[in-house]
Amino acid sequence: MPPSSPVTPPPAAGPPEPQRGSPPLAVELEGVLTRTHTLHEGLLRLLKHHPLQALASLGWRLEGRAFVRAEVARRVELDVARLPYDEVLVAHLGEEKARGRRLVLATAADQKVAEAVAAHLGLFEAVFASDGTRELTGAHREARLREALGERPEEARPREATMSRPRAIRKALRVHQWAKNVLVFVPLLAAHKALNLPMLLHAVLGFIAFSLCASSVYVLNDLLDLDSDRRHPTKRQRPFASGALSVRAGLWLAPVLLGAGAAVASLLPGEFLALLGTYYGITLAYSFLLKQVAMLDVLVLAGLYTVRIFGGSLAVGVPTSSWLLTFSMFLFLSLALVKRLSEVRRLRLANEPAAHGRGYVAGDYEQLSMLGVSSGYLSVLVLALYITSKEVTVLYAHPARLWLLCPVMMYWVGRVWLLAHRGEVNEDPLIFALKDKVSYVVGLIAACVLLAAT
Repeated sequence: MPPSSPVTPPPAAGPPEPQRGSPPLAVELEGVLTRTHTLHEGLLRLLKHHPLQALASLGWRLEGRAFVRAEVARRVELDVARLPYDEVLVAHLGEEKARGRRLVLATAADQKVAEAVAAHLGLFEAVFASDGTRELTGAHREARLREALGERPEEARPREATMSRPRAIRKALRVHQWAKNVLVFVPLLAAHKALNLPMLLHAVLGFIAFSLCASSVYVLNDLLDLDSDRRHPTKRQRPFASGALSVRAGLWLAPVLLGAGAAVASLLPGEFLALLGTYYGITLAYSFLLKQVAMLDVLVLAGLYTVRIFGGSLAVGVPTSSWLLTFSMFLFLSLALVKRLSEVRRLRLANEPAAHGRGYVAGDYEQLSMLGVSSGYLSVLVLALYITSKEVTVLYAHPARLWLLCPVMMYWVGRVWLLAHRGEVNEDPLIFALKDKVSYVVGLIAACVLLAAT
């Protein structure tokens, strides 16, 4: 048998052949390379951290948009590594660069921001941007690129598909969170007036008003929390953090929702409208400042839950029992602490020392757990004291049967905290309860006990 012929190894792979005849590729940063606008994000950060300077920006407009961009970029440092880039376009640009094509970043964004983005991505051979005197847009942009490149470049287009706009708006409104506003019906149910149709209609209007105002706050909160949300494993998918909705859309959506909520509230007693305004003011203070203060943030959250109950009382015109308000305050404080515990647990698992934009550190885990469990069982104690009070005999024919509520509540509170320690409770305990079959069974048993005691 003749010896086999030697196998010739394939030639080593060299660099890809440069593209022949392809014009340079120009990429706009605003709304193309990223699904957001850096000027709008910069103004939001300025509003959050330097409100007076944000007001001064109204005067900067007299000097032109390029001047506004430069002043905002000088005062605010954007985290360019976490901007919502069009990942499909970025991958395409990487392929084009590997083929030898010239890539330039030509954007209306300020020079400082554009250079930071270019340094982060490492794709562009040149950066053209607004210089504080003239904005690089329209005919000026085209003329400058022709002069610098010697030919007209091809314009890059967005590649990555995002969620539909209606779906993004629904997510921004957090419609699932409207379940919290069912608390406005509690005074009506506690007074055994649920079959009174005029009062029930007032409660429904109160529910709608709170829901619209709450959604307005959620939009503002997400706009102010862009940096924190983009560092979070799940919150980074929120519409504004991901770029599915623009900052500009949020800035008109929030006041529209607030106006709609106020319009509905105007159909109810004036005291309800005043309380709704107070609720909105407190939630704004929470979004801007209070959520960064450890323990004060959870007290405010618990108070906002209780305000909903008080609002339901004002809407239907029945007095709210001090027992009910005290019970709800302790219970909702416990649930707010569940939310913080889950966030701190995530810090521990990620080996992060502190939560961004919050007042908690990884070492707060045990203390938060102790406070939360104690608060939850204090709410059960308040329930037990209510059962022994004189007020209960007015509403219930068989008040002794209400004692069955205590072990039911003890079980539910204990189970929530046990699962929270195991990491099985979502950061929002309400979402957990809405998805938890056991919670529905517990609610059904509690309703049967109340009916049996009536």
